[in-house]
Amino acid sequence: MELTAKQGIEQGRTALGIEFGSTRIKAVLVDSNNKPVASGAHDWENRHLGNIWSYSLDDIREGLQGSFAAMAKDVKEKYGVTLTTVGAIGISAMMHGYMVFDQKGEILVPFRTWRNNTAARAGEALTELFGYHIPARWSVAHLYQAISDGEPHVKDIVFQTTLEGYVHWMLTGKKVIGIGEASGMFPVDPATKQYDARMLKQFNELIAGKVPFKVEEILPEILLAGEDAGKLTPEGAKFLDPSGNLKAGIPLCPPEGDAGTGMVATNSIKKRTGNVSAGTSVFAMIVLEKELSKAYPEIDLVTTPVGDLVGMVHCNNCTSDLNAWVGMFGEFAKELGVDIPKWKLYDMLYFASEKGDKDCGGLLAYNYVSNEHVTNVEHGRPMFVRKADSNFNLANFMRAHLYSAFGALKVGCDIMLKEEGVKLDRITGHGGLFKTERVGQSYLAAAIGAPVTVMKTAGEGGAWGMAILANYLITKKKGESLEDYLDGRVFAGQEGVTVAPDPADVAGFEKFTERYVEGLPIVREAVRSLK
Repeated sequence: MELTAKQGIEQGRTALGIEFGSTRIKAVLVDSNNKPVASGAHDWENRHLGNIWSYSLDDIREGLQGSFAAMAKDVKEKYGVTLTTVGAIGISAMMHGYMVFDQKGEILVPFRTWRNNTAARAGEALTELFGYHIPARWSVAHLYQAISDGEPHVKDIVFQTTLEGYVHWMLTGKKVIGIGEASGMFPVDPATKQYDARMLKQFNELIAGKVPFKVEEILPEILLAGEDAGKLTPEGAKFLDPSGNLKAGIPLCPPEGDAGTGMVATNSIKKRTGNVSAGTSVFAMIVLEKELSKAYPEIDLVTTPVGDLVGMVHCNNCTSDLNAWVGMFGEFAKELGVDIPKWKLYDMLYFASEKGDKDCGGLLAYNYVSNEHVTNVEHGRPMFVRKADSNFNLANFMRAHLYSAFGALKVGCDIMLKEEGVKLDRITGHGGLFKTERVGQSYLAAAIGAPVTVMKTAGEGGAWGMAILANYLITKKKGESLEDYLDGRVFAGQEGVTVAPDPADVAGFEKFTERYVEGLPIVREAVRSLK
């Protein structure tokens, strides 16, 4: 006989996932079948300290406690239960960045988030040294930049971690990290599932005499999904729940980055599968069958939570410019005395785009509200361009802006799919761009030449993915892989809609992309001319 949600909560047959996003911290409690039974959230904002984007340790602690308290309140209101225990806990956060601590466990400099581009020179130098792309947001780039700049704190570093690694340490006392997040701290060898030995040696030779440590001495221990990552200590229980209701002793799974939890939440950890998250920014993650032939600045190499290699294309711009145009059409409607609900306005304009020419009638749009490293554009200059004889109408206008939302992403993905011959069986799409039925989904399918699935559960997000990883720790059968667990015990029977690429749309997107790449000098000139 299956337990009710209330019985499951009372017996601790649950799992809790908490994810620190850039503007919201979300806590999701799931039952033994990975169905959400309660949730809570806490809004927060990063602050600009000098030239650094950061969150304080107080922000982190208060945000953690706030999200947990909101979830516990939801449990109380729904089920009349005071939450005293859960089956397992998992902590996730936005990836990478720089948190370093001294011998006493004191933070040495304010947390430098992924948003900071201050380590770009170090990333370029390490890319050249390793022959392996090191983005500026990766932890090792931040470390080498601090060493290169002679920052006085580096001599005192005894531990370096990421945001979720820090929170996990506070809860358990364990200095560990999930392999997916580890791969964005320092390159990981998919064969050994550890930090890459050749690159460790090269880095240590590079910093010899400048710091009193070897890099592997300060990095957290790597763990795979399903491995024991410690238990909630009495101090950790108080750190998470100052009310004192939550008991110590709860097991924790390895902490993971938001890219890893996104893969889990979309069932995209198998080789030849991937996911695309399309909102303010857009990124694609494709699980590779083998290593790429060389390093590409457009592609980050990370891993799944079980250590398989992933090619990641991350673009800063996706829906912001599109949203601005939709907003302007809404203003025009109000001038006519028509107040159209936002969701309906999006649907009307997105559906109108389907009547357009497959290549957008010669129209061209660039959605660069901020810089875009994939296409080498240094500052945001959103643009709409057409020739005098282009087929300028509403359908083509909207289609061009929707294509543009995937424009830079396609440039990066084409390197993997065309130049490297990476095979892709399916992609799962999630994020705001896919809220309107079919439209963004079919255009993404055309861009990548593979079927795109959108699932209802994808809206649960990374906190749900983290809760699944916590549940996997305590409910997996002996020898059951995460891949099998997701297929058989999480996503079996899940509702989803799959759209295959339409050959005419594929040909039209290819034509648009040729025009898009040829026109990039226009945007770069706008950056130069419009100060």
